[in-house]
Amino acid sequence: MPYVLIQVTREGVEPGVDHVTPEQKAAVYKGVSQVLQDVLAKPPEWTWIVFQEVEMENWGQGGLPLEAYRRQRAAKAES
Repeated sequence: MPYVLIQVTREGVEPGVDHVTPEQKAAVYKGVSQVLQDVLAKPPEWTWIVFQEVEMENWGQGGLPLEAYRRQRAAKAES
């Protein structure tokens, strides 16, 4: 029985939406289940998927809060 935990930052990819939409989550569930079936022959009905959205302030990368890390990375890319 596969168990998949997906964690992402709570931010939308569409204007005015600050979260992953139910439609986007449904597409992720379907896609992940399909990959497990294709690669490991695990039937989708055996697969559990948990989707967690984490507030940006609770996520860090490179020793910095995520927003600060992204700003730093963008500044380096511009120079």
